[in-house]
Amino acid sequence: MIFDLFSAKSIKVFALVGASGTGKSYHAKIVAQKRRVDFIIDDGLLIRDDRIIAGHSAKEEKSFLSAVKAAVFDEKDRRDEVARKLQTEKFSSILIIGTSEKMVNKIAARLQLPQPARIIFIEEVASQDDIDNALRMRRVEGKHIIPVPSVEVKRGYPDIFFSPISIQKRSKFLVPIQTVPVVREESVVRPMYSMPQKLLISNKALSLMVKNCVNEFNAGFYVKKIEVEDVNTGYRLVVTTDVNFGIELEKKVCKLRLYITENIEKYTGILIEEVNIIIDKVIEMMY
Repeated sequence: MIFDLFSAKSIKVFALVGASGTGKSYHAKIVAQKRRVDFIIDDGLLIRDDRIIAGHSAKEEKSFLSAVKAAVFDEKDRRDEVARKLQTEKFSSILIIGTSEKMVNKIAARLQLPQPARIIFIEEVASQDDIDNALRMRRVEGKHIIPVPSVEVKRGYPDIFFSPISIQKRSKFLVPIQTVPVVREESVVRPMYSMPQKLLISNKALSLMVKNCVNEFNAGFYVKKIEVEDVNTGYRLVVTTDVNFGIELEKKVCKLRLYITENIEKYTGILIEEVNIIIDKVIEMMY
């Protein structure tokens, strides 16, 4: 059996677990680097050294249910393909990505791998801000990550390819002598089942929400005019305000833009693609 072969070779299995959309694929490369992992299994794909070498991406499925089945290798032909490829490769460790411990255990069993020796939760490798941003990208924009360069995705899955994403950061997992930032490319895709459906809202209602957000923010901004533009899958907002003299404009404007975006998206589900704040004039402090 393949399981016996892998056990004899002392194959070590790691798992990265987290709820759907929390950024597991985005962080998979960092986890793999720290653990010196040879392979990554993510959503039905077997990945090695930035290449898809076997499998079928669950993100190409047209329904969420069929995507789940693809991710756990429900079809015998697909899991046999990956298991056979693993049998022919030389490796000592593998990382399985899943939404639960039950899921990664099922994938390991179906590929006749040992059960995970170490389960890593997304909260161990990602900050809460990272997780919140990933959830927004998934929930509002319908975007997913495949942890391989765009050339790989374009070749195998051109219909769902959206854009490349270049990541440059110094990871806490790197050895101290390495001072050059890690630069890697991953791919943003939009599966058919995850395509965002635009929610419509009247300009008047949206303007009232924006005005309410500014009032709640309460940092010396006074709304004079709100313009709403219908764009792509969401809306672009232009908010003209007066501001109190003496406030830290740059910091406050950035925080206000974020406050408007996060609150409207959170409570309505619509996508705010851009918020522009125009300062008409600086006024004396109002009491």
